[in-house]
Amino acid sequence: MTSTDEAAVWVLSGQQDPTADLVVRELAQRGVPVFRFNTADFPTTLVMAAELRDKGWSGTVRAPCRAGALDSVRSVYYRRPEEFRIDGDLPAGAQEFALGQSRAGLLGVLGASPALWVNHPAREGEANYKPWQLAVAQWAGLDPPRTLITNEPDAARHFVKTAPGPVITKSLVGGVLVDGQRRGAATTVVDAGELDDSIGLCAHLFQDWVEKAHEVRLTVVGDCFFAVEIHAGSEAARIDWRSDYPSLTYCVTEAPPAVRDGVVQLMRHFGLAYGAFDFVVTPTGEWRFLEINANGQWGWLEAETGLPIAAALADLLERGTSK
Repeated sequence: MTSTDEAAVWVLSGQQDPTADLVVRELAQRGVPVFRFNTADFPTTLVMAAELRDKGWSGTVRAPCRAGALDSVRSVYYRRPEEFRIDGDLPAGAQEFALGQSRAGLLGVLGASPALWVNHPAREGEANYKPWQLAVAQWAGLDPPRTLITNEPDAARHFVKTAPGPVITKSLVGGVLVDGQRRGAATTVVDAGELDDSIGLCAHLFQDWVEKAHEVRLTVVGDCFFAVEIHAGSEAARIDWRSDYPSLTYCVTEAPPAVRDGVVQLMRHFGLAYGAFDFVVTPTGEWRFLEINANGQWGWLEAETGLPIAAALADLLERGTSK
């Protein structure tokens, strides 16, 4: 039997998402109603009927066993739902049209909700443009490294030749699609001799290498800051800690006041309620901004350190406000 939860927290996530599970479990223990669904189920097993009224969209979104009322959403946890898909044997053009219609219809209605979003997909999309976030970080005093974005081979060669030390390159987006999943591309140190004209095929990011004592993942949930030192145990992890998780060790730390102030400014600029920040901490103790992932992972850090990140997210979603 389908039931409609009043003032529920809506959780948009994939079918297999242990990180979302941690938050849903925390909310359930508090007796907070949750309506969880996956955008990939629309329009096959997920059904929406929305009518525009005086105060916005009214109606329901229905999954096979539950439903949610559009005009009584407490908050929304937008936690990496899967891409829309269309079942059935449609010609390629018709399938592309149907996917576009479904995406615009569902996300257009949901996105108009005035409820708290963690994070709103439009705000998340803006914040995840690395050139944009680097410029805002610079403005906010977070001291990102010297960076070049280019598709011009000569500009890349000049940047590397004039660098005070090594230069790295990393992807501008979250990796490549492999079997429908995004797989991250590791940060690599540039070999100047390998900078050829293939740079002209797309935009590339080049950045000065910053000497590091360690790195920090700073997870921000509303006004809660969870800072964890990440210490590399291998050469590969020293360049990119994501490339060798088994070698890593962790230590809870505190962000300096100036870093906290800059992070708050960046979050406000992009309208974010959540952010996963990566910093290099130099041998002299300076914090240098690398990037923010507006939907970055945090579950493994809670498991490693015991930091109550799931509880902080549940607090935020239960309140329905970032304050």
